Amino acid sequence: MDLVYFILASYGLTQILVYGKVFNCFRPQKGWLGKLFECPMCIGFWVGTFLFGINGFTELFTFEYNIANLFILGCLSSGTSYVLNMVFGDNGIKISGV
Repeated sequence: MDLVYFILASYGLTQILVYGKVFNCFRPQKGWLGKLFECPMCIGFWVGTFLFGINGFTELFTFEYNIANLFILGCLSSGTSYVLNMVFGDNGIKISGV
């Protein structure tokens, strides 16, 4: 269950950072940082590393602190956030080509 909670938390935080209107005034618009905040795959990696860093402060998921877990969970967060972003939109499941 730890991985399921981690994936859902990373997807939710990624969606908020990339698309949430509450961050419009803080989200960079130009440069490489602006491009980073437009990409759910890119932000997803950093969200995963952030969540890994705070995993000792939550009971939702617990992972051993080491560099391999940091990298793997960042990649897991990136990939799942991107896939879930491609499958689900504001109006439910995205269906293209129909």
